[in-house]
Amino acid sequence: MKIKLEEIRPDTNRSFRLLLTPHLNDLFFWHYHPEYEIVYIEGASGTRHIGEHISAYENSDLVFIGPNIPHLNFDYGVKTDYQEVVVQLKEDFLGQNLHSVPEFSDIASLFEKARQGISFYGETKRIIGEKLNRLSGLQHFDQLIELLHILQLMAISTECLLLHHKPIAHYYNLKEQQRIQRVYRYIEENYQQKITVEEMAGITSLTTAAFCRYFKKMTRLTFTEFVNQYRINQAKKLLLQHKNVTEACFESGFESLSYFNKIFKRLTGENPVQFKKQFLK
Repeated sequence: MKIKLEEIRPDTNRSFRLLLTPHLNDLFFWHYHPEYEIVYIEGASGTRHIGEHISAYENSDLVFIGPNIPHLNFDYGVKTDYQEVVVQLKEDFLGQNLHSVPEFSDIASLFEKARQGISFYGETKRIIGEKLNRLSGLQHFDQLIELLHILQLMAISTECLLLHHKPIAHYYNLKEQQRIQRVYRYIEENYQQKITVEEMAGITSLTTAAFCRYFKKMTRLTFTEFVNQYRINQAKKLLLQHKNVTEACFESGFESLSYFNKIFKRLTGENPVQFKKQFLK
C-alpha cells in the first residue's frame, strides 16, 4: 500500500464530492488533499488523528477539516457495522467571491477555522449527522441547498472544538508519507513494549537526529509525545472495558503507574479513575 496525495474530483453534475461508507477500515490511509472535508461516522469508536491532534471518539464523530491537513481515515481498524458520510469540496465551490457575499459571512469564517480542524459534539453533531445521512437521497439542487444549511449550522454552533491552536498548511511528498506509515504501523504493533527513537531511526533509514526532525515536522509532536498519546488512547479503551487503572497502565505500554497517571492527567485533564467514573456516570 502506498500513501499519497489524494486527488479529488467533484461528482458528475455536482460542485462537491459525496462518499458513503468507503470501507477503508482495513487500510491505513494517512493522507492529505487540497479540498475541505466533512466527515461523519456513526456506529463506530476509533481514533481521530488529524495533524498533530490524536484522540479517541466514541460511537460517532463529526469533523470539518481544512485543506492539506494530513489525517488518518476515521474508520481505520473499526470492526463494528458502521456508516460514514464524507463530503469533499473545494474552497471556491460557491464561486470566487465567497467572502464578499454578506449572507455567506458565517460560512466564510467557518472555512477559515477549518484550517485548524474542527470537531463537533452534542445536538450539533446529532442534527448534522441526520442531515448528512439523508443527503444522498436528495436531488442535486436540493443537495446543494442542504449542504449550505449544514455549513451554516456548523458556522453558528458553539458545540465545537478547534483541534489545533493555529492553521495547518503542509505539503508532504510520497517518501515522507510512506515513512510515517511505517512508523505508525510499528507503534500500533509494538506499543505495549518499550520503543526507542533509535529503533525508529533504523526503521526509517534515518539518523536519530534526522528522524526526530522528520517526525516533529510530520506530526508537530516529539516521538515521545506521540507514543504517549497513542498509549493513553489505548488505556482509555481498556478502562472502558472495565480494566482497573493498574491493568490499563501496563497493558497500554507504560512501565510506571505514577508516570501513567501524570501523562493521563496532562492529556485528558483528569486522572484515570475520574475518567472512568465520568464515562460510567
